Amino acid sequence: MFILLIFLPILDDIALIIGCFALFRKSGRKGWYAIIPGIREYQLGVTAEHEEEGRIYFILSACETLSEWIRACYAEGSPMWFFFFFISTALWLSASFYGIRIFLALCDLYHRPKKWVIMWFCFGGITSLIWGYNKGFQPSHMAQDGSGSNTVKESGAVAEAVTEGLTVNLENRTVIDFFRRRYLLKDIHLSIPVGRMVLLLGGSGAGKTTFLNAITGYEKANAEILLNGRNIYNNYEQMKYDLGFVPQQDLMRMGDTVFMTLSDAAGLRLPKNISAEEKKKRIDEMLEKFGLSSVKNSLVEKLSGGQRKRLSIAMEFISDPALFILDEPDSGLDGIVARRLFSSLRSIADEGKIVIVITHTPDRVIDLFDDVIVLSKDSGRTGRLAFYGSIEDSYDFFGKRSMEEILLSINQKDEGGEGRSEEFIEKYVKLITEQAV
Repeated sequence: MFILLIFLPILDDIALIIGCFALFRKSGRKGWYAIIPGIREYQLGVTAEHEEEGRIYFILSACETLSEWIRACYAEGSPMWFFFFFISTALWLSASFYGIRIFLALCDLYHRPKKWVIMWFCFGGITSLIWGYNKGFQPSHMAQDGSGSNTVKESGAVAEAVTEGLTVNLENRTVIDFFRRRYLLKDIHLSIPVGRMVLLLGGSGAGKTTFLNAITGYEKANAEILLNGRNIYNNYEQMKYDLGFVPQQDLMRMGDTVFMTLSDAAGLRLPKNISAEEKKKRIDEMLEKFGLSSVKNSLVEKLSGGQRKRLSIAMEFISDPALFILDEPDSGLDGIVARRLFSSLRSIADEGKIVIVITHTPDRVIDLFDDVIVLSKDSGRTGRLAFYGSIEDSYDFFGKRSMEEILLSINQKDEGGEGRSEEFIEKYVKLITEQAV
């Protein structure tokens, strides 16, 4: 009996490994995850489609184990022993709370009564064997975790390189996230000629910022990005000033004047060998172009919202970039001011530049855009290309008459949308595949 009590926990651990090995494979995951403590608990959360709970469950369990090891270093009954005893107990209770939530989710996924939670909690090894090897225990669907599985097929397309413009052939953008590879973007191929003003449209989490970071080389992807025939990744140091990016937040010192702000920007973004006269001429051009000449001696903090945004744009445009990207430049601006701002961006594109803009209110200025890139999430929560083309063609493609309606059609139902994302991703893959034949 004494020997049985010693070996019972070991036997339960072995059963848990064997059972979870089969359970993970049944749920479309890698069986070997079951072998490693910690990863096993996390993957149970992923399998139950409660990834965040799985992370917390893993962290709390690991901290509890560490606390137990530390407690064993002190004499039983000593103050430090009691201190770590209480810490371990608190961590165990917290981990148990998240474990129960995961087990409840597993019951829902496998259509089992909630009473199975007690079995999971008290006899995890035996329970995992039953769930893993009983053919009657089947999940209602495979867990989706952003790993890139169970998604719309890839197009296999390659965008033809343009000597004057931007060419994007992005196979994928991945990150290692908590023991696994997560696909953030996949299968994005397009070419944008010079002189185009392009709207970048997509719901929350569709990968818009990741896409922009990839094409500017800020966060490299598995991709070939060409600007006017030159590879941005291979020639980043020489080309970085050909790329202008205006973030949503204005990054400038409030206590500086407009002229000082542009002077600092010129010092950072213009060639070091430029003369003082040429530098001042470029600053004056920016002041004139963006309507800031009358306030060049004003402090930044005294500017209106529209003036401050124009100054942000002027700071980036001072190096005369070939590719100009703006993230919500009209945020906080009223319709008239926003219209003037976008008209300035339209004039920049007309000078032979490429302008890509993210905005949450595109319909009020949509007549100023040439094309639209629509990014959307597939079933694996990977950002995919749902459409790229002219504004008019996008209306026909989605069967809508506004950008807001297009966005609603691809947003998930729990986001207030129609949940048709995969339908349009698949439709676009089919379209470009047919065009390539």
